[in-house]
Amino acid sequence: MLSKKVGKQLGHPTYSLSGWLVTKFLKWHNLILEENAVKLSNIQPNDTVLELGHGPGFGLQEASQLLMGPRGKLLGVDYSQYMHQMASKRIQEQISRGKAVLYYSDLVSMPIEENTVDKAFHCNCYYYWPDLKAGAKAIHRVMKPGGIMVTTLRLGNITKAASVGVLTGDNWRPEVYMEALESSGFTDVRMENKMENLIKFQAIFATAVK
Repeated sequence: MLSKKVGKQLGHPTYSLSGWLVTKFLKWHNLILEENAVKLSNIQPNDTVLELGHGPGFGLQEASQLLMGPRGKLLGVDYSQYMHQMASKRIQEQISRGKAVLYYSDLVSMPIEENTVDKAFHCNCYYYWPDLKAGAKAIHRVMKPGGIMVTTLRLGNITKAASVGVLTGDNWRPEVYMEALESSGFTDVRMENKMENLIKFQAIFATAVK
C-alpha cells in the first residue's frame, strides 16, 4: 500500500506533505537526468523545445538558457497542478517575455499544434503514463518531421522501484516504451548508456518521421 502511494505521488505530486517531499526528491534525483536530457537534445537558439512532465521546472530552466534566438520558444506540459505552478514561478521571466508557455494538461490532450516542435525531452516520466502508445502518438503528433525526442532515466533505480511495487505493470521497461515509439512513427529508436559525475544513466533517442 505504501509503495503504491509513493508511486502515485511520484507520478502526480499534489499539495501535501508527501507532495512536498517528492519535490525535494525530484530535485536531488532528477537534476543530472534533466541537465543531460537538455544537453543530449542538441538544442539550437531558434528551436521550439517541449519538456513533457516538466515537474518543478529544472529542465525548463536549463533549456531556456539555450533558446536565445528571436524564434526560440520553450513549451512545457504537466498534469500536476502543483508542478505546473511551481515551474511557472521558476521560469516566470521567460513566460512574461513570451519565450515560454506552460500547459496544465495531460500528455494526450496537450493543446500544442501539430508539426511545431523541433526537440522534445523528458526524464523519469513515461512509466507513469496510463497508455504508452497514446502518449507516444501524442508526442509524434506535435513533432516536426526529423524532430528529436530524448528520454533520460536510471534503469537500475527504475528496476528496483518496480521490484518493490512503486512501479507496477510493464510500462517501466524501456523496451516496451521503445516499441510504443516505433509503432507511433518514430525511427532510429535506441537506448545508450551514459555517465555523468560517476553516475550511470540511460538515454533513449527517437526521430520523428512524417
